[in-house]
Amino acid sequence: MRLYTKSGDKGQTSVIGGRLDKDDIRVEAYGTIDEVNSFVGKAIAELDTAIFPDIVADLEKIQHELFDCGSELSNIKAEREHKLSEEPITYLENKMDELIDEAPELERFILPGGSDASSSIHIARTVARRAERMIVSLMKAEDDISPVPLKYVNRLSDYFFAAARVINARLGVPDVEYARSAKVFRGSNKKRRDS
Repeated sequence: MRLYTKSGDKGQTSVIGGRLDKDDIRVEAYGTIDEVNSFVGKAIAELDTAIFPDIVADLEKIQHELFDCGSELSNIKAEREHKLSEEPITYLENKMDELIDEAPELERFILPGGSDASSSIHIARTVARRAERMIVSLMKAEDDISPVPLKYVNRLSDYFFAAARVINARLGVPDVEYARSAKVFRGSNKKRRDS
C-alpha cells in the first residue's frame, strides 16, 4: 500500500461523500480537531500512568471522541451518521467537577505551562478553542450541522484547563498567576464555564 495518492495535488481532499477544497471551512474545522488530538497524544506520552491513571484513561477516551467529532464534521452526505452523542459532554462535566475539587483554589488567571504534560494540555486547550471558532463559522455557512460537536469541543477545552491544573498539582508544580490579573474566580473553586 502506498501512503501517497497524489489526488490532493490540485488543492482538493476527499471527505465522506465527495471532495472539497483543502481550505474549505469544513476541512479547516476537522483538521483543527486532528491537531487537538495530536497534542492529546503528546500529553499521554508525557504522563506517568502510575500518577495519572484517571487522566490518561480520560485522554485516551477523548482521542476516540475527537475522531468521532472529526468524522462527523467531514461528512457531506445528505444523510449523515451522528457518531458523537451528548453522553461524552455529560462525562466531561462530571470529570471537571472532580478535577477542579482536587486543584488548588484559583482566584486569578494563570499562565499556561508548568510541567511538560500540562503544557501540552494547555496547547490542546487553545487549539480546541480555535476548532470551536471554526465550527461556529461552519455552522453559519451551513445550516444542517449538528450542534453536538460544538458543545463537545466547548466542554473539552474546559476539561483541558482543569486537567492541566491537576497535572501540575500532582507533580508539585505551582501554577503561575498572571501578574496583572484581577481576582476573577470568587466564592468557588469551580472554573467559570465559557458557555
